Amino acid sequence: MAVLATIIRGIVRFVSEADAFLLALSTGSAIFGLILINSVTHNRSNEVYVQVGAVIIGIALYVLFSYVDIDIIADKSKLVFIFSILFLSTLFVWGEGIGEGRGSWLRFGAIGIQPGEIIKIPFIIIISYMISNFKERRTFNSLLSMMQIVVVFLFFVGFVFFAGRDVGTMVVYMGIFAIVLFAGGTKLRWFLISGAILTLLTPFLWENFLREDQRNRILAPFIPDVIDPTRRYQLWQGDLSVQAIATGGWFGQGLGNGRLTQTIDSIPAQHTDFIFSVVGEELGFIGCIAVLALLVTIIIRCVYIGIKSNNSLGMLVCIGVAAMVLVHMIMNVGMALGIMPVIGVPLPFISYGGSSVVTFFAAMGLVSGIKMRPKPIRFRNM
Repeated sequence: MAVLATIIRGIVRFVSEADAFLLALSTGSAIFGLILINSVTHNRSNEVYVQVGAVIIGIALYVLFSYVDIDIIADKSKLVFIFSILFLSTLFVWGEGIGEGRGSWLRFGAIGIQPGEIIKIPFIIIISYMISNFKERRTFNSLLSMMQIVVVFLFFVGFVFFAGRDVGTMVVYMGIFAIVLFAGGTKLRWFLISGAILTLLTPFLWENFLREDQRNRILAPFIPDVIDPTRRYQLWQGDLSVQAIATGGWFGQGLGNGRLTQTIDSIPAQHTDFIFSVVGEELGFIGCIAVLALLVTIIIRCVYIGIKSNNSLGMLVCIGVAAMVLVHMIMNVGMALGIMPVIGVPLPFISYGGSSVVTFFAAMGLVSGIKMRPKPIRFRNM
């Protein structure tokens, strides 16, 4: 009876204090994704079952992470950092490729785990903690503080790239980092200095760290007739993906009736990288707006909770989670519209992928947990 009473109290507290609205938005987006995945994988129903399982696990993690005290995790940031690097390091030994994600997956039979996706959460927490800690000490924006933050960032990005050769995930990390730094109050001079250094290093990095196929994939949307005359890299971008979205009109051709998105030989990766093409062709402009509205509302909700948290750590973690959704959304939709390189970035909650779905739900759970907990003692007199 005591155990049952504890469970009931926990449920009551979750319903009354956790962010049920954010959970509803996340679950609604995931269900939307399941409908689309089922539409284009009707001959591969196993993928639907895998996604359903990932959504269920994700919802459970949302509830669990709502009870996680972000301050406790942040205080153990060194251990979290070591775990993150060790987890990413497993790709050097056991990393396998799925499609274009060469080396970025760990395989356990039929189950695949993408460490680069999962480690986005520790990355956001660690960077947010470092910024908030330096701000408390009033040393933020000093050269030493910035150097420490950048070194940690380079460790994460370096392991993501060199262990998994995952350019798409690396770009997401870079986007999250820039947005969190901006939200933390980084002075403009540091962005200018970073931009200048990156500009100087770009030719060296371009020639020595990217494979030819990766360079071509990045350049193809901008000079397709020169880099990719046979449409080897951007076949669907320049023609079919945009055509699919355009032919959907206002209300689409109907689920399962997309002429281009239902044909594997036409648009590849319909259920992952190019699921937005499915939305456009089968659900039309209205469907595209609905998907984007759901994701934008999630972003706004995360930012709102961060601002209401009244402490820098909670605010920055919420901004980091919002940035993760925003960068994924921009990159994925950009790929479908032919204005971004095809670098394997899924659409949040919508695209097929267990690691991605679970990570987004867990991240939303952290945001919900920040809403649930009272203002930390060290911030109450600020």
